[in-house]
Amino acid sequence: MASLSLRKVVKAYGPVEVIHGVDLEIEGGEFIVFVGPSGCGKSTLLRMIAGLEEISSGDLTIDGNRVNDVPPSKRGIAMVFQSYALYPHMTVFDNMAFAMRIARVDKAEIDRRVHEAAEILQLGPYLDRLPKALSGGQRQRVAIGRAIVRNPKVFLFDEPLSNLDAALRVATRIEIAKLHESMPDSTMIYVTHDQVEAMTLADRIVVLSAGNIEQVGAPIQLYEDPANLFVARFIGSPAMNIVPGKVTATGAATTVELGHRRKAKLPIASKADLKGSDVQFGVRPEDLTVTKGKDWIMSGEVALAESLGEVTLVYLNSEFSQEPIIAKMTGTHQFERGSTVRLATEPEKMHAFNSDGISLRHL
Repeated sequence: MASLSLRKVVKAYGPVEVIHGVDLEIEGGEFIVFVGPSGCGKSTLLRMIAGLEEISSGDLTIDGNRVNDVPPSKRGIAMVFQSYALYPHMTVFDNMAFAMRIARVDKAEIDRRVHEAAEILQLGPYLDRLPKALSGGQRQRVAIGRAIVRNPKVFLFDEPLSNLDAALRVATRIEIAKLHESMPDSTMIYVTHDQVEAMTLADRIVVLSAGNIEQVGAPIQLYEDPANLFVARFIGSPAMNIVPGKVTATGAATTVELGHRRKAKLPIASKADLKGSDVQFGVRPEDLTVTKGKDWIMSGEVALAESLGEVTLVYLNSEFSQEPIIAKMTGTHQFERGSTVRLATEPEKMHAFNSDGISLRHL
């Protein structure tokens, strides 16, 4: 098992700094996913680990050895790119064996490793085919197999599913999950902008924004207890509803007044100096329910209802927020456009963030 450590890692292109002093510890055998919007620095960080980008300052260690100046071929890593990058004139077997032949690995050993990888990835029947005779998902598995045969310390995946259609993405994602289960000693770092991939694959997720780490944690931890407003909005689909509010009571619980003088009592302890301050109140669409009682906390007029079969999404125009409030309900529901809907939620499902965007639970 290979552990990795990034300490105050910085990447700058001339005077422009794009990665700002990242600190991260990765245990051997972990499946880590870097996730964030386009331009947040996740691929740049991965390429620095691979040795394809120079580290401007800071230290990168693999198994306790500093590798800043070690060439990519000597780091014990294997990388799977967004594009398959297969040799079109070579068979699947030859594509997977090529790097080992260059390294003068024994022929019998090459044959053993390729067939082992092909079995793991269910590529056995395709070893004699050319890439043009394969589907997109099969080509990506060949690219993964090419990495497996090298017996690397660390696997790096740079958005490997983004070129696939929706059905193939799901199938190949399952294959990658199975791969990790079959190779529990392998450390894997995976880059994606797709939070579904992050939530389903990761042992821990690293959420990045503008070259900084916003939060690191298990998928459910980030979903249920986001450290700040960015993570709260980024993790979850549709995004968390955010409406302005004001703290009216503090102590063992925190009371936030929303529009129409509706008050939400959050089971979050807060200090007295927070009283009177403006906050952002948040609740996930799937945690909202329609109510006709007095327990409602938000309301609005139905602008649109989308019935997706397994769920119904209701968009409300509301004085509580400039953006539509979204409620996500299991099953099929009918709503008349323009009708008023009142929404309630459980106290433990409520979130609040201070003026700096920090969750009150993390102050």
